[in-house]
Amino acid sequence: MNSVFEVQKTIREVLLKVLDNHSLEQLNKIPEGFSNNLIWNIAHCVASQQVLIYKLSGLPTLVSEEFIAKYRKGTKPEGDVSQAEVVEIRNLLSSTLLQVEKDFEANIFVNYNEYTTSLGFTLKNIHGALDFNNYHEGIHTGIVMSIRKFV
Repeated sequence: MNSVFEVQKTIREVLLKVLDNHSLEQLNKIPEGFSNNLIWNIAHCVASQQVLIYKLSGLPTLVSEEFIAKYRKGTKPEGDVSQAEVVEIRNLLSSTLLQVEKDFEANIFVNYNEYTTSLGFTLKNIHGALDFNNYHEGIHTGIVMSIRKFV
């Protein structure tokens, strides 16, 4: 399972670099032809990870329900995020990655509520959820790389 966490660590490092190398204005800008911005895509990765890994395992999430509601699938930015929110999202990128790995090693993911993704892939257990989460974060990292060319 170490490779799953190494992949996620690499993805999260890329997203951290984007946060560190773009201004608040750039992070909030929604370029023409896009429905979201850099910061939404990055926060969406955190929110989705929490749903895929913790919620579907029947466990409490590491982020608030408000955070998940703001960045869940089907949402879009309702306004600009503040610098304080960027700092929170930056911290969550690292802390949630580390905690998922610790929790996995501690075997807390005992149950899993089977879930079929919008792509038609059925997640049956924590292993599938971790794999799919990396795929999902990879997609959004690609979107981030596209958006940053226009901000």
